[in-house]
Amino acid sequence: MDEIALTGLRVRGFHGVLPSERAEGQDFVVDAVLSVDTREAAASDALDDTVDYGALAARLAAVVAGEPVDLIETLAARLADECLSDSRVISVRLTVHKPSAPVGLPFTDVSVTVERP
Repeated sequence: MDEIALTGLRVRGFHGVLPSERAEGQDFVVDAVLSVDTREAAASDALDDTVDYGALAARLAAVVAGEPVDLIETLAARLADECLSDSRVISVRLTVHKPSAPVGLPFTDVSVTVERP
């Protein structure tokens, strides 16, 4: 199966269990790898025959910037569902990074990855 990858999509969101996370927000970074069959698009050279990654980025950004949730597991599931709303997407591997999570110790990243058929 072919893949379309969108990595490093950075969007401000207000997700988290702490009141400060909800009030101040923070950046979340999304990586999505879509399994798709690109043969029709390759043959036709038409954007309508594939997943428009610009439109996908806008839809994912709207989810991150939208209704807050407590857990990035919930956010990741919602983002994966958004990817799968395009019938051409066979499966998705999606990671939500929360690089400014309130961990209390030095760290580089916290992330949750989900895979959905």
